[in-house]
Amino acid sequence: MRQDAFCARQTPSRRSRRAGYPTRVASQTDTTVVLARLQFGGRLSLPRPRLATMRLAGWGALAILIAAAFAVVLFATAQESNLVPRSSTVFPGWMSGPLHGLFGHLTNNTKTLDFGYSGVLLVMLAAYGVVVASARALSERVIWACVCALLLIMLMSPPLQLTDLFNYLGYARLGALHHMNPYTHVIASASHDPVYRLSTWHNLTSPYGELFTALSYPLAFLPLSVAYWTIKVTVVLAALAFVWVVSVCARKLDRDPRFVIAFVAFNPIFIIYAVGGFHNDFFMLLPSTGAIALLLHRRDRAAGAALMIAVAVKFTAVILLPFLLMGARTRERCLRVLSGAVLAAIPLLVVSLALFGFSLPNLSDQSTLLTDYSVPQVVGLVLGIGGGTPGLLRLADVLLAVLVVYLIWRRRQWVSSAGWATLGLIASLAWLMPWYVVWLLPLAALGTSARLRRAAVVLTLFLMLSFLPVVWWYMQQHNIDPLRGSAGRTSEGLMRRLQRAP
Repeated sequence: MRQDAFCARQTPSRRSRRAGYPTRVASQTDTTVVLARLQFGGRLSLPRPRLATMRLAGWGALAILIAAAFAVVLFATAQESNLVPRSSTVFPGWMSGPLHGLFGHLTNNTKTLDFGYSGVLLVMLAAYGVVVASARALSERVIWACVCALLLIMLMSPPLQLTDLFNYLGYARLGALHHMNPYTHVIASASHDPVYRLSTWHNLTSPYGELFTALSYPLAFLPLSVAYWTIKVTVVLAALAFVWVVSVCARKLDRDPRFVIAFVAFNPIFIIYAVGGFHNDFFMLLPSTGAIALLLHRRDRAAGAALMIAVAVKFTAVILLPFLLMGARTRERCLRVLSGAVLAAIPLLVVSLALFGFSLPNLSDQSTLLTDYSVPQVVGLVLGIGGGTPGLLRLADVLLAVLVVYLIWRRRQWVSSAGWATLGLIASLAWLMPWYVVWLLPLAALGTSARLRRAAVVLTLFLMLSFLPVVWWYMQQHNIDPLRGSAGRTSEGLMRRLQRAP
């Protein structure tokens, strides 16, 4: 097996020798250190002066990430701008946060912010590459301190780019305060509610899992400002816990936790889009990654139950189930995983039926909406069939199923196989958002496949460039419209209907 120097643990084990991982690792007294190349494969021995250089480069890159994140938050909190959707409509103090006006009224010129924001994201992307390359030269204490600093900075920010946080509150208040089922009624049904002006999907029934919706109901009885900060704090804590669980898995798999943490938590999409957008994906990622950790600790029933909790938050987590069974290996352990999933599903189903009846999350509308550069949309344009047509989307689903079956039949390392399946899932989605790459990052970091890590980096680069404001500005200047085809026009019409105010 090809050696992966990044994945070596500091204390070599018999398991790591059998798996083909390198058993020589660096310590504080070594005269050389083994570092991976930028392509995350191969070995490179460097003398101690070079190790010091890499450490300084890593510290510098971490400082750049922190400074860049702080700059984004400062401009987002200064005043209403295109960085914070709906801020031009209403931007109260509880929304702008404690950093509001810290350096006066910074510019909110749209073009200036678009170019500045794009430049900052590109700088963060370069710094991310340096941190990942120098991760083994940094101490784990420094890495964790920087993770906490970045999360604290993003906590001070209003939601960036999208209004999903207010949609969460809109559905919660719709059900808990206005006694309307969010899976059969839309936010516009309570247009008099103060959260309505801050939400976006006015005519879309809830696409979120029943467990997440049920847990959000108590927020409806809090003042809107308190509920807003409660979600923000909870998301940040869930993100921190998620990274910690990933590090636990790394140690159990004999991976270097410094590299794994850096690969996941310093990705600029993780920082700016996932945490900065305060998305509920972390409530799915925490139990799904926890299921991996529990399986590695041979707590099979708990692993199945944790995965079922993740599915109840966001259905996409179900793709991990066949690979958990692959990791369980024996028939007895597989049965324990399945029994744990069934036992957890029973109370979850009871709660769902009691609160929402037989209504299900609205995945049908969301699965037909197209983003400009989702893979089916791009493929449809290249083939000249008008973009991501319904037939092409169904074909993408079939290909995803074939990929999962092939990965199960191939029976390679199960964490990497789960990562490839997750990559296939992301590629099959018509509605592709940047923070979806966070679904892939822990699996790529923990698995043995260097190709999967390269694919995760390529996907990060693709999503970053696809959503850069300066790219959108360039397309507008040159009359480039990726949704110009028949499928794109249909999607735009549906989107206007789902967002239209009554």
